[in-house]
Amino acid sequence: MEIVVTGVLLSGTYALIALGLTLQYGVARIMNLATGETLVAACFGAFWFFSALHINPIASLGFVAPAAFVINWFVYALLLRPLVTRASNRGQLEVDSILATFGLMFLFQGLMLLGFGGEYFSYAFLAEPFDIFGSPFGLNRVVAFVAAVALAGALYLFLYHTRYGTAVRAVAVDPVSAGLVAIDVARASAFAFALGGALTAAAGGLLSTFYTFNASMGVVFTMKALIIVIMGGVGDVRGAVLAALILGVAETAVASLIDPGLTLAATYFLFVLTLLFRPQGIFGRKQA
Repeated sequence: MEIVVTGVLLSGTYALIALGLTLQYGVARIMNLATGETLVAACFGAFWFFSALHINPIASLGFVAPAAFVINWFVYALLLRPLVTRASNRGQLEVDSILATFGLMFLFQGLMLLGFGGEYFSYAFLAEPFDIFGSPFGLNRVVAFVAAVALAGALYLFLYHTRYGTAVRAVAVDPVSAGLVAIDVARASAFAFALGGALTAAAGGLLSTFYTFNASMGVVFTMKALIIVIMGGVGDVRGAVLAALILGVAETAVASLIDPGLTLAATYFLFVLTLLFRPQGIFGRKQA
């Protein structure tokens, strides 16, 4: 039970990371390899607000997430939108965007190394026990999970119960047809990319409350986000949430029962199984 609860608490943050990448790839058609760097930058942002200004890390999301939204909007408008315009097909866009964001990953990582160095950082926030089913768990993990669920719920309400959310989903399904019904596809794509970055930053701020981080570990979270998105089905919000839950519980089980050093191996194993037996994702349908 302890393994399951710990895995579920971890999966909330994983789900936010994956939902951010799902929006960016599913709507804007950009496979953002700098996702992990966005998350780590948000970790440093929450750390700075807490240590220098004594602002609650949860409250600091009100600064970190909007800043990530603006930065990702400009990244899309200045760097990625020209790639979308010149791409003759989706395959070319995917290759170009992967190469562009791969370079962006090193740029962001270098800036963080310059500003914070290569050492590990952490801080004590709500580091006290909280009983669940008679077992103690970190209160910071519980609060992070609740906040992640609230943000994911808000995203669901936006996508499925607002007019603009419906427009964003229409662009994800078919951007050409969406343009024929007066949807500004370029603006919706930029918005989805920026919103995905804001969700990833929110996940980073929450993760920093109980996780030790440094400037070079973004690639690990990018890999996990990619695996969750592929497991859940590209563009499928429900699948991303369920895949995050599976990954969180699997990593916790391996770390607790076998060896913490094998968590990445377990992640890759799940990824390979998905590619072999369910390449279309958990809720996806096989192509005819």
